[in-house]
Amino acid sequence: MSDSDVALLDRPIWSALTTSHRHLAEGGPQALRYPVDMTPFADMVDMSPASFAALGELMSGSQVAALFTPEPVDVPAGFKVVLAETGEQMVGSPADSPLRDAEIVTLGAADVPAMMALTELTKPGPFAARTHQLGTFLGIRAGGELVAMTGERMKPGKFVEMTAVCVHPDYRGRGYAQALLAAVARRIEARGEIPFLHVFSHNASAIALYERQGMTNRRRLYVTALMKA
Repeated sequence: MSDSDVALLDRPIWSALTTSHRHLAEGGPQALRYPVDMTPFADMVDMSPASFAALGELMSGSQVAALFTPEPVDVPAGFKVVLAETGEQMVGSPADSPLRDAEIVTLGAADVPAMMALTELTKPGPFAARTHQLGTFLGIRAGGELVAMTGERMKPGKFVEMTAVCVHPDYRGRGYAQALLAAVARRIEARGEIPFLHVFSHNASAIALYERQGMTNRRRLYVTALMKA
């Protein structure tokens, strides 16, 4: 993997929307976003006033645009910040973690209500009605209820982001998150691609889990969510 390939991760949203997910991109040469019923992620070719203006044209009402950038965003007039955090970008292949008492299943359109209910409960990050269409999502059920899941989201070049790592509070401590991450990673690698993920910098327990599984913290990114003022 060349330095230029890895550099795609410095601006993962823009890179995804101009490579593997360009067929999903809405916007033009200065600002792009995913369909809002997939994810609020957006980015701009640069931080110029013209690019912010182009981003604003893609937004309506109370819609949010979430940016992942290598530097803090200086938000101009006409926008308000609804979230400003930092996140860690971790790359690598989580170690295999077999399960003895549960089965991993592939999730689809019929599972969307359960997937949205689980993400609403556990708050792993934005998850909308069509997020599952961004890639494969795997889950674990108990008593007919979806209690854990993980899937794929952004695809900058040959990299594939693992996302929505969540486990119902009543089923934590059973290794479900580890097993699902490993299963998703194996699918990504089988296609000749490289798994990575993002985690908020303050989530020390999750970062420690990913490091124990063999992932490496590549860099810190700035997560900025904007609305039109």
